[in-house]
Formats: sequence, structure tokens, C-alpha cells
Amino acid sequence: MGDLFLWIKVLHIVAVIAWMAGMLYLPRLFVYHAAAEQGSAQSETFKIMERRLLRAIMNPAMIVVWITGPLLVYLGEFWTEPWFWVKFAFVIVLSDMHHRFGRYRKAFEEDRNTKSEKFFRVINEVPTVAMIAIVIFVVIKPF
Repeated sequence: MGDLFLWIKVLHIVAVIAWMAGMLYLPRLFVYHAAAEQGSAQSETFKIMERRLLRAIMNPAMIVVWITGPLLVYLGEFWTEPWFWVKFAFVIVLSDMHHRFGRYRKAFEEDRNTKSEKFFRVINEVPTVAMIAIVIFVVIKPF
């Protein structure tokens, strides 16, 4: 497939790593933020951390994933493979979670969060499960 394909793949993998780091860390910040008193110095610090993580790392990384991923699918002709479509469904789940995390961050920013620490502890597992499934389908290609 050539060097171009491999360089696109490298960029894709690096972007996935950056995106997943944020997807695993941001809901953990939400857990602690939900426990912080609104208006406290701690709450205000979490707002800054959450905003910077989402805007400076997660959003750009997700954009790169969504550019390089379809390019790899096109160049590798993976759209004909059943494993790809299952993997793609999990990418949609991750993207949906990303947007939900953005809404939760906005609620925290505006001091209107209504979700509990427990909610964020549970929701924190969704990206982990999706990531595991994606790796299995990309590496093992069970069908």
C-alpha cells in the first residue's frame, strides 16, 4: 500500500491515542468536579482543566481521527470487510460520548450540572469498553 498509507496510519494511531487519553481522563475529572462545591476554587480549577482538555487535545484529536480514518478505509478498501463495520459502530459510540462529554463540560462551566459522581464513574467505562472492542476488531478481525 505504500509509504503514504503507513504515514496516514501513524497519524491516525497517534490521534487515537490522544483522543482516548482525553476520553478516559475527562469523565474522571467530572467525577471529582461533581464532588466539588459549586463556586469553590477547586470547582473553578476543574472548569479550566476540563475546557483545556476538551478544546486543546480531544477536539483536534477527534478531528484528525475522523479525517485519517475514512482515508485509511478508502485506501485499504476496508469498507468491504464485516469487521470494519462493527469497529465503525464503536467509533460512532465514542464520537457520541465525546459530544455528551462536551455537553457535561458545558453544564459544569455554567454551574448547572445535575449528574452525580456515581453517574460519571459509570459513564467513564463506556469509552474503555468501546476502545477494547475497536482494538479487538482491528487486530483480530473475527469476521
